[in-house]
Amino acid sequence: MEPTPESLTLTVLGCGTMGVAILSGILSSLSSFASLRLPNSASSGTSTPTTLLPTRFHDASKTPTRLPSKFIACVKRPESASRVRRAFEEFTTHGGTPPVQVYTGNNVEGVRGADVVILGCKPQMYAELLGEEGMSEALEGKLLVSILAGVKIAALREVVHSSTRVVRAMPNTASKIRESMTVISAEDDISPEEKALVSWIFSQIGRSLVLGEKHMDACTALCGSGPAFYALIVEAMADGGVMMGLPRAEAQMMAAQTMQGAGRMVLAGQHPAIIREQVSTPAGCTICGLLILEDGKVRSTIARTIQEATNMAAGLGKQ
Repeated sequence: MEPTPESLTLTVLGCGTMGVAILSGILSSLSSFASLRLPNSASSGTSTPTTLLPTRFHDASKTPTRLPSKFIACVKRPESASRVRRAFEEFTTHGGTPPVQVYTGNNVEGVRGADVVILGCKPQMYAELLGEEGMSEALEGKLLVSILAGVKIAALREVVHSSTRVVRAMPNTASKIRESMTVISAEDDISPEEKALVSWIFSQIGRSLVLGEKHMDACTALCGSGPAFYALIVEAMADGGVMMGLPRAEAQMMAAQTMQGAGRMVLAGQHPAIIREQVSTPAGCTICGLLILEDGKVRSTIARTIQEATNMAAGLGKQ
């Protein structure tokens, strides 16, 4: 079925873990307003009136005039197709219509039916995938949003049709719970409407901001790899609690909630150094613990971690 003038078809080309997370976040956002669908919206998807969009992360004044309401996922293997279908079972309509149409080993057809394509393959596979016979024609005149670490816009433009507009975005795995931090980079040939569309897509799965492409490798390290670094810290804090007698599950929950609370305080405008100082009472347990962290060079180790991950990200697209 062709999309209505008010809606778009969104295809994820190479729908792996991140592609599933992005689509799940968007579907979760749109399903919150399932009872408020636009008239004549496509039966296989969900459309949302622009005046009734969630505004937690998105500036409603910048909502694009056309939104995605049909979704396609392209995968390579049958087992991947089964995994993707299972991931979206909860969003199946009352009539039994799958919310995401899955194409197995037929990337060109999936892209041909799209208005917007999110490229989610491994960075070293992009040239092969975009170089498939018929892919250039399928992408002609369309918007390609790459979430590949380390692959620059210029490199992508070398292997797509000259009329294909290319945008880079770096979300993270928290997309699946709509708590991602996504950085977007777009060049001057991208229209304000298309920029608004990309911002809208990623604002449905968390926070998003726009930065120049020169910053994308550092953003990949900080945002893309960041959840793994935080997870290690949470695990270590929980280990400390267990060592001092706390049950594992309770220690892990306390460590995670404490980190989430501190993060929200920073997002609310409090400087991390101020938070640290406010907790560090004279001769207290906090300052004693902080000195242990400083003895272990935790501050420089974490900063160097971001530096090393940035350097690695810069080389991913060249491997």
